[in-house]
Amino acid sequence: MKRRDLLLLVGGAMTTAPALRAQQKAMPVIGLLGSGTPGSTAPGVAAFREGLSETGYVEGQNVAIEYRWAEGHYDRLPALAADLVGRRVDVIAVNGGEQPARAAKNATSKIPIVFIAGGDLARPGGNLTGFTVLTAELMAKRLELVSELVPQARVIALLVNPSSSGAAQIRDVEEAARTKGVQLHILKAGAEDEFETAFASLVEARAGAVLVGPDPFFFSRREQLVAMAARHAVPAIYVRREFATAGGLISYGTSFTGTWRQVGIYVGKILKGANPADLPVQQPTTFELVVNLKTAKALGLTVPPAILARADEVIE
Repeated sequence: MKRRDLLLLVGGAMTTAPALRAQQKAMPVIGLLGSGTPGSTAPGVAAFREGLSETGYVEGQNVAIEYRWAEGHYDRLPALAADLVGRRVDVIAVNGGEQPARAAKNATSKIPIVFIAGGDLARPGGNLTGFTVLTAELMAKRLELVSELVPQARVIALLVNPSSSGAAQIRDVEEAARTKGVQLHILKAGAEDEFETAFASLVEARAGAVLVGPDPFFFSRREQLVAMAARHAVPAIYVRREFATAGGLISYGTSFTGTWRQVGIYVGKILKGANPADLPVQQPTTFELVVNLKTAKALGLTVPPAILARADEVIE
């Protein structure tokens, strides 16, 4: 090869390499970390993409998304978060409670993180922002609703996942139960094969109703839990409308698809250059009450007119 041709080849390579790197970096990458499963979270992810599109980002066109799911195994979250950090994603979106949010926070202090979580993340600081979901306040409201629906219940059970539910959550519901003058019976289940034992304990305690606590694992197994409540003929109140549409008696909580959409908007703003510290952590302002009259009839319950009047959706 002539010297002139060699110089042209080398010069061309030096010009092309930076351009190629710039082209590769032109498409930002979002890391999405969740403690649930892809299937159970599909509606939320669809709403997340909708929020992204409102800021001008469409997956596969001008943004890529790396998904990591713990599938109810919370001990996997630190490694999954570290993997996203190792892939140098531009921002991490987190769903599924405090565990994934803290796993992401522990994995990086530089990559922006947008979360949906409860607990004490209302003022996270640093590289975090997002949306907090009310836990204790809504659990007290759920206990009030199920007491109104089943006024004869003197014992009410609370189903929690010992792998994720903190003592503070149980303590808050116990306080609400004391105020209401009912006894609270705690049920624990961290795996599917523990549901049967938990519900058997509910029967032994003669609980007249059960509150299913907020947990991504429970949400991913909502059909099993609804079927279990039906088999034991126990009135149950849930945290999300998807339980009621799956056959659950009643649900009360925030619209998670709406919150996911807001997360998508926040992520899009960050990709456009916004600082997470300048995006305030927000709380939901609207809540959904859904009643399944078909299930109430199967349980022999008459839903009070006051509850029906307040319901956002009644399934007949």
